[in-house]
Amino acid sequence: MKPTLEPQHPFDPGRRNFLLSAGMLALAMNFPGPVLGKSVTRQKMGIVVHSYGLRWNSSVDSQDFPGFQNALQLLEHCHKIGAGGIQVGVQSWTNEFANQIGERSKALNMFIEGSIGLPRSEKDTSSFEKQIEMAKSAGVDIFRTVCLGGRRYETFKSRSEFDNFKEDSLKALKTASKIAEKHQVKLAIENHKDWRAKELVEIIQWLDNPWAGVTLDFGNNLSLLEDPDEVIEILAPYAFSTHIKDMGLKAYEEGFLLSEIPLGQGVVNLEKAVPLCLEYNPDIKFNLEMITRDPLKIPCLEEEYWKTFGDIPGNELAKTLRLVRDKSFPENLPVISNLNHEEQLAKEEENILACLAYSQSQLKMNL
Repeated sequence: MKPTLEPQHPFDPGRRNFLLSAGMLALAMNFPGPVLGKSVTRQKMGIVVHSYGLRWNSSVDSQDFPGFQNALQLLEHCHKIGAGGIQVGVQSWTNEFANQIGERSKALNMFIEGSIGLPRSEKDTSSFEKQIEMAKSAGVDIFRTVCLGGRRYETFKSRSEFDNFKEDSLKALKTASKIAEKHQVKLAIENHKDWRAKELVEIIQWLDNPWAGVTLDFGNNLSLLEDPDEVIEILAPYAFSTHIKDMGLKAYEEGFLLSEIPLGQGVVNLEKAVPLCLEYNPDIKFNLEMITRDPLKIPCLEEEYWKTFGDIPGNELAKTLRLVRDKSFPENLPVISNLNHEEQLAKEEENILACLAYSQSQLKMNL
């Protein structure tokens, strides 16, 4: 039976103001949950720009949740709510802006990681290197990148289409990693609903470049029928950066629904994943990617889904569907499409604040 998707709570201005008050984090830190060892101290969690997908470059007026027009405005807001840094695109930066945000991040004791598109042409290569140089002057030394902007099972209709994409991506990654090596910065390739974990490891090993590694997204590969705990174990040794998130699952007639939900409410074993990443890379930053949106449909029971996955064993599908069955989100997954814009903005901020609180109280990201 297809589940009914219901909206979140009606908008309540009083509740909104409470959530945005300085006391929210302190109160939320007292909710129950597992606590890590006393000897563990970690830097405050950063925030990926996509967590603010509704406010980033928003053209809709909002007094309480004004849009962020640039990375500096995002940085200032994230400092205000208690985050340790940001991960944000660097493509539009100028020398003046790089100097400005570099000085401000130092003053606030916040880190900045860049997000950058791969160079797929000679023109792109020149622009890519300029972006690296510009952002590095602001103190950015890790650049997250992706090979596919969309989703593998939605973008490609045949194995040959996917193979052509892979070939083009390998060329672009080789170029990008050489530029990263030249400027002594880290290129961190995300598992972005394109590569299964072992495929990405093979790419990193093929690049054979110490400046090329992974942006480890904790939840994306559920959409490719991989257990998040296993994905983290496979990719953690190569991780320069992270997208920390938790995921909710719910069955529907063509497969399952997948949603980012506040940390601690889903199927990702965060208390295991965080120390594992730190074990391999003590300097790794944890960047929250809490995207507030309607659930994604993963149509893994439909023939079209499998066009690029000819070699996935049937037991991996069965394992994923058991996970959906056994750890199904207890309620309907959150839906925002039938909220008005102000309600959506309030829900986005609420989700991010809840995740920050959890990171401090349960994951000990306090420094």
